[in-house]
Amino acid sequence: MKLELQISLRDIARSEAVEADIRKHVEKLELVCDRMISCRVTVEAPAQHRHQGNLFSAHVDVKVPGEEIASTRHHDHEDLYVAIRGAFDAVRRQLEEYTRRQANKRA
Repeated sequence: MKLELQISLRDIARSEAVEADIRKHVEKLELVCDRMISCRVTVEAPAQHRHQGNLFSAHVDVKVPGEEIASTRHHDHEDLYVAIRGAFDAVRRQLEEYTRRQANKRA
């Protein structure tokens, strides 16, 4: 099944490098769970904070049969790629749990 991938970059210039990094993370998720239907990734650069540098925010939302799995907290970091990795790590852990539950249902 071809996974539907939607990438939204808000207040960030479109970048092949960023999109390639996101696709790499999605491929790793597909190794954890091959039943993913869609994946929506949102990355944004929120307004500047007075005492902090520009923090990038990343959010990942994955649909699998019977559930929707999302990074439930904002993964903010000054480094765009670290914010993306944090969001995908959170979703990966949830997908691993989903896969375990599905395997237990079949057993």
